[in-house]
Amino acid sequence: MYAYVARQPILNRQQRTVGYELLFRDGEHNAFPDIEANTATSRLLVENYMAVGDDLATASQRTFINFPYDSLVKLLPLLLPRHKVVIEVLETCPPDDELFAAIRHLYKQGYTIALDDFDLHPAWQRFMPYVHVIKLDFIKLGCQRACDFVARHENRRLKFLAEKVETREEFEAARAAGFHLFQGYYFSKPELLKNRQVTPETLTTLRLLREISRTPVDFPRVERIISSDVSLSYLLLRYVNSAAHRTLSPIGNFKQALVYLGEEKIKLFVSVVAAAHASIRKPRELYILSLQRARMCEELARGSGIALNSDQAFLAGIFSLLDALLDKPLPKLLELLPLSEEVHNALLLRQGPLGDVLNLLDAYDNADWENTARYCQRLGMSEVQVANVYHQTLRWLASYQIPYQK
Repeated sequence: MYAYVARQPILNRQQRTVGYELLFRDGEHNAFPDIEANTATSRLLVENYMAVGDDLATASQRTFINFPYDSLVKLLPLLLPRHKVVIEVLETCPPDDELFAAIRHLYKQGYTIALDDFDLHPAWQRFMPYVHVIKLDFIKLGCQRACDFVARHENRRLKFLAEKVETREEFEAARAAGFHLFQGYYFSKPELLKNRQVTPETLTTLRLLREISRTPVDFPRVERIISSDVSLSYLLLRYVNSAAHRTLSPIGNFKQALVYLGEEKIKLFVSVVAAAHASIRKPRELYILSLQRARMCEELARGSGIALNSDQAFLAGIFSLLDALLDKPLPKLLELLPLSEEVHNALLLRQGPLGDVLNLLDAYDNADWENTARYCQRLGMSEVQVANVYHQTLRWLASYQIPYQK
């Protein structure tokens, strides 16, 4: 399955692109689908910021993202790098105390706030000290009314964005009135982009949601659940090592990631991933095979006659099919993950002892008994050990699909 997003450029007074508004799509049809607004926002965040790194949709300039009321009061924008996004407060948001507190908090955290489709209602006045950009809809308000408003407030520190500019005459009028930014079909229609979806298993996500609802959160249990799903593993390591979290040294395992983020950020991470994929059908075969390979690598490392790190072996196994899952070249995906040189070389080059473990799995899966024997000898183990690990892993997989019981 694929993830879709449209982006429409935002230009300055010299008609140079300074950012893009990201618009959620769920198919090739370039129009907003019939989907609940908070679900659309969650999917947009996961599919364009957590899943594939700095892809075309989010590269270079800032991205403007629509946030409905529930997403704002839950502070979901905190998952994103503040220097790369502009938070658009949707016009459907009621200007109540909860929203005011959320906007003020996001402002103090350094985020840029924009009021989308601003309707000039006086109830928004108390928000103004915490707002950077006001977007005025030329179709909704009309060119003259929008321009008059900007002319009356040109001395404020605010920037004004003219959206849905359809003609050159409207652009010239908006620029003369003092607008700073411009968006609309006169400049460009939204451009549709797509990426492969990263979709955690439904059952795993439900188990994780239950765990983060406990007080206090049992981090070892959360770590076990995340490590059981290749997509969650990838998303977590991508997220914690993204531009939003610049650490002195990369974070390369789940335990470090959970400790670094802390309870509140983990709850945000899990909730947005769960909301993004609550209604998406997910193919199981590749996920199960990835988990099977991870478990076998871990157990083979423990039983090897040479010194092998079982945690590193697990990572090599769980990410060994990542290119098939995401339909992207493995070297490009691995650039986004802070894996050790040993794991990196094993996955890309099949070099080193971990490379031998992965080659052993391939040989065993293909009933290539000659190479199975060769890699067993190199790893200091017997073929009987490999067969035992394989059958133990199948039994483990069958039991692991059952949710944890309280």
